Amino acid sequence: MTITVGRRSVLAMLAGAPVWVAGRAGAQAPEGGGAQQVPSRYTMTAFRADDDTMLAVYESVDGTWFTPVAEHAYTPSAGVVRDPSVLRHTDGWYYLTYTMAGDATSIGMARSRNRIRWTELAPVPMLVPGRLEGAWAPEWYVDAAGRVGIVVSLTWGHGFTPHLLVALGAGLDVWSPPVPLLGVGPCGAGSLGYIDTELVRFGGQVYAFVKNEDTKLVELAVADHPIGPYCFVAKGDWAGWGGPREGQSVVVLPDGGQRIYLDAYTEGRYLYSDSYDGFRTWSAPAELPGLSGVIRHCTVLAEFD
Repeated sequence: MTITVGRRSVLAMLAGAPVWVAGRAGAQAPEGGGAQQVPSRYTMTAFRADDDTMLAVYESVDGTWFTPVAEHAYTPSAGVVRDPSVLRHTDGWYYLTYTMAGDATSIGMARSRNRIRWTELAPVPMLVPGRLEGAWAPEWYVDAAGRVGIVVSLTWGHGFTPHLLVALGAGLDVWSPPVPLLGVGPCGAGSLGYIDTELVRFGGQVYAFVKNEDTKLVELAVADHPIGPYCFVAKGDWAGWGGPREGQSVVVLPDGGQRIYLDAYTEGRYLYSDSYDGFRTWSAPAELPGLSGVIRHCTVLAEFD
């Protein structure tokens, strides 16, 4: 279900004006600077490297060693289940959003109680002007007040621009129109823009880990609000992750650090790298045990008791 609201109302909601608050949705790491909460479990969703119509689900207690929950968990009724992102909502359900097709103008949705059996939900159409040509790589975002959103990369055939839409009720079945993230989009003629955007709250700001589609490198921008304006603070191969890389997903570690997972898709490898200084420096990327060549474009959810 969708409804139409004005752009100014959407901007106000995304900037922090009161809408609804339903407690902690569990998709984001705790803010930096406060008492550290330790994840009780990590849940990973990915599409299988040998079948992009099949969702695979894994879990871990330390964020490094993952074991299967269901390696053939969900196949949508049509299309693919690429770029799946998982949220554990306040109603106790796990919600999935994903890319339905390369030329889809909606994003897929499903939910599950146990991460094994999934129920397909109505797709969420992107209510934007013009002839939309693709809606790719949706990722859940939860703000400090508990508002749930999805950041998705949209294209009208001239590069990708990340957009954010927000849930207008606790049921996650009514959504605002997408609003572009300011400062993150195609830069000049021929630019392919940014995709696979992951928004992370840290230290009172919002950090955007984005794949630069021109260089195929993961870069970092920061803003005071989820819609921006964003300022790039790290470009090129700033963290030493190399490239091409995509599907970046960031979680908090049990010891207080931050970990990023990266799909080295041209090499058939899955990597991770850690930071302990507020995203400034990162460890040399290491291979994630047992999952290279098995999964593509994962999202990892840190769960807290």
